[in-house]
Amino acid sequence: MAETICRALRDGSLAGEHAPALTIKDSIPSPFGFDAFTHFLCSLSSNICAGKSQSQGIVLIAFTKSPSFYFNLLKSRGIDASSSSKWLRILDCYSDPLGWKDGVSVSSSTGTLCKNVRDLDGLFSSVLQLGKEMVGPSKARFSVAIDSVTVMLRHAALSCVSGLISNLRSHDYVSCVFWLIHSDLHEARTIAVLEYMSSMVASLEPMTVAAKELRSDSESIFSLKQYSRKGKFHLRLKRRNGRVKVLSEEFHVEQAGIKFSVNSLTNDIVSQSLLPKVQFNLQLSEKERSDRENVVLPFEHQEMGKTTEIYDGRRSLSNYATDLSTTSASISEKQHSDANIVGKGEIHYLRDSDDEEMPDSDEDPDDDLDI
Repeated sequence: MAETICRALRDGSLAGEHAPALTIKDSIPSPFGFDAFTHFLCSLSSNICAGKSQSQGIVLIAFTKSPSFYFNLLKSRGIDASSSSKWLRILDCYSDPLGWKDGVSVSSSTGTLCKNVRDLDGLFSSVLQLGKEMVGPSKARFSVAIDSVTVMLRHAALSCVSGLISNLRSHDYVSCVFWLIHSDLHEARTIAVLEYMSSMVASLEPMTVAAKELRSDSESIFSLKQYSRKGKFHLRLKRRNGRVKVLSEEFHVEQAGIKFSVNSLTNDIVSQSLLPKVQFNLQLSEKERSDRENVVLPFEHQEMGKTTEIYDGRRSLSNYATDLSTTSASISEKQHSDANIVGKGEIHYLRDSDDEEMPDSDEDPDDDLDI
């Protein structure tokens, strides 16, 4: 969910924990990762301007766009760009990334120019310097955004890039980090490393077109154009307790930006796909539920005029059924005979043998013992 990502970037990190990290990955079939990146960038900027975010500013590392592009973008989204000098710093790695224009005047009035993107240690120092200048001497935090890790990996090894991101996440001044990468331009190992370092992974997939929705040639072209700007947005969220939550929704790219819409059916399908695969059914049918309710347990009285007995397992079932019917008949006869007797109850004592003393005897039964 896009709103879940916006809240996580807004809330930032807890004391003693690494900053939240977001990986946004797209591919050629659905090349709208930059639209998602700018959506989260503008959302975080709006929260910072409103004082709702943990971070007090953003350090944007720009590899694919000029600083002026981002200022115009914020202005078009209704964010006060005139006050951006208080909460936004742009490290310009786009105008002269390798220092080839030393003899040429390069204008970067709206950002700090970086002329050696291969030196990631110097890049890390520049980010910290810009962030500390922005938030002041207080221990306030700032966010870091990288508009293309793909371009960064052209000039530096994966180990250096992952080390830079790890240092940013573990720094006390950093509130959150998020970046964009084009997954189909890298090896699976590279994507796996970045996803492992992320607490959130957002991926964009194209929307499949059903054949029944394409009726004629002219309508097919129109439908394909419409579907080419739609897709599915999947989010894998790693919680602090170690559990992983997977969410999904649809997106549609418009001229004003990317729009997200919740698809409850897709979330149900994703949730069901996470259930373990078993060879038996855990649900009961209506007939099985009815049969279970009609089962009479041993401790339940049937109220059918019969004595309820529990089979103890020491007799055969045939003998048990015979004894049960005989016992029921004798009890019925006794109840019928007792109904005709009217009087007081009596207790009759029968001695087992003649040697047994009478109950009212005064003799000591242990008198012959020599103690």
